[in-house]
Amino acid sequence: MIKKSILFFFCLIIISSCKEQKTLTQSDYSDVINKEFTGDLAYNTTSFVEKYWRVVGNTGFNKSIYKIESELVKAGYVLEDNATQEDILTYRIEKRPLRKPTWESVNASIFIDGEKEVLLQHATNRNMIALNSYSTPKEGISAEVVYIKDFKNISKLDLKGKIVFAETSPYRIYKAAIVDGKAVGIMTYNNPKYLQPEKNVTSIQFRSIPLDTINKPWAIAMSYEAKERLKKSLEKGKTTLNVKIETNIYPSEELTIVADIKGNEKPKERLVFSAHIQEPGANDNATGVGVALEMASLTANFIKQKQYQPKRTLTFLWGDEIVSTRRYVQEDSIRAKDIKWGISLDMVGENTEKTGGTFLIEKMPDPSAIWTRGNDKHTEWGGSKMRFDQMKPHYLNDFLIDKFKAQGKRVDWVVATNPFEGGSDHVPFLRANIPSVLFWHFTDQFYHTDNDRIDKVSKTTLKNVGTTALIAAYTLLNADEITAKTILSDLEKAAVNRLNEELKQSKLAINKGGSLATQLEIISAWKDWYQKSFSTTLDMVSDEKIINIEIEKSQKLIDSISNEIEEKLKQKF
Repeated sequence: MIKKSILFFFCLIIISSCKEQKTLTQSDYSDVINKEFTGDLAYNTTSFVEKYWRVVGNTGFNKSIYKIESELVKAGYVLEDNATQEDILTYRIEKRPLRKPTWESVNASIFIDGEKEVLLQHATNRNMIALNSYSTPKEGISAEVVYIKDFKNISKLDLKGKIVFAETSPYRIYKAAIVDGKAVGIMTYNNPKYLQPEKNVTSIQFRSIPLDTINKPWAIAMSYEAKERLKKSLEKGKTTLNVKIETNIYPSEELTIVADIKGNEKPKERLVFSAHIQEPGANDNATGVGVALEMASLTANFIKQKQYQPKRTLTFLWGDEIVSTRRYVQEDSIRAKDIKWGISLDMVGENTEKTGGTFLIEKMPDPSAIWTRGNDKHTEWGGSKMRFDQMKPHYLNDFLIDKFKAQGKRVDWVVATNPFEGGSDHVPFLRANIPSVLFWHFTDQFYHTDNDRIDKVSKTTLKNVGTTALIAAYTLLNADEITAKTILSDLEKAAVNRLNEELKQSKLAINKGGSLATQLEIISAWKDWYQKSFSTTLDMVSDEKIINIEIEKSQKLIDSISNEIEEKLKQKF
């Protein structure tokens, strides 16, 4: 009996030890995270958030915040106010009064007088009511439509008591139509070509008007289909619209939720993932919210299982686009100086077959934002030509590109890049000289429209983005001298490839009449960018002497290659 008990106890020990989770190493990250990151929580969160038209302070925005909180608590995060020094997983909800009231759409319908079929209705076109529009009386408004083609002469028209219809932004004609002209409302259409409006005839890209507590105006954004119907009606003669709009405008507060996973060696140094909640769509940006939440939850699980412990702090930030991130960077200068990397998760779950938007890494400003050529292409969002003093040399660009290209190869997923364009949460980081990139998709034919719904989201894409972002994050958070040397070696290869590609592009440019001086300037700019990028790997080491020799070798190699390229160009041309 005693022997059997001993044997049973021994078996329990073996079984228990077999169940112990292996501590993750960098070589394990890809296999383990690919297995454990399912995309389920990211997708389910996206589905929850996308139900709401989200503006900071409104019902949908706030419900999204508390949904995130609920999931963080399930994952083991502790409210900061209740946390002890031993708690690694903490979160807080920051609350600030809004200077202006928040807004939400409730319902709307528009009929052409004499027609039974509705022209537009909120149930199927939830972007139709321009942000900051007030409600009409409950019985609605009936008024004649005035179609304005020439905006220069708008002040000469009698608009009082009428509805102004124009193919432009409602913001552009707001003052002339509402404030000066005393029109009762505005109907506008201006969907850009990349939305393919003649194909996606019901899409409406959301619009806004100024908040006006005196005139209490309203404006309606139209789909291509509705615009064409209204124009045909006007061609037949006088047209009257019956408009009913219901919105809520009320005082509120701004909520931001921040989750921290405290590093055990260098807790002040941190990587920040930012995902904005506001925007009315699924891909934009319920997907970013969902991916960040599953990343935070999975990391918490790894920590509880003692599989992973970051040396540096990992932070997740959910809030109002650019506003929350800018405040996070600016409000605490001591904290800001130790933010080593910032990454924006924005539109990260697209079903590319449906949207057309390819997954992109928007790079930190490099010379491709000055000379965009070859495989470097701006999106239809577009970007302004930058200057030398706006460049941000750093290893982060190529490091992340390598990680995502590896995932793309592993799962047959298309990963591309674009030169810096701006417009999301990576911008506040960059303005504070914090290395930062944007993960996104473009060109998306449903971007900012009410057809950006859950059916355009791919759980596979959510999984790929979240998985690779975590692989990269874990590598950076636990980076040391060995990591720095590996990244430096990869960066050197990227620099050589870039210079050879620029040589090819320079030859093509000169053959087409381009100036030799410009081509030499481009080669020099890339040399400078990479040589400075090599030096940034010092931020991963505790003793600079360990890697300084390798940095100097890489710099000399690139200097030699660029000099050879410049000589080749001079000799040939």
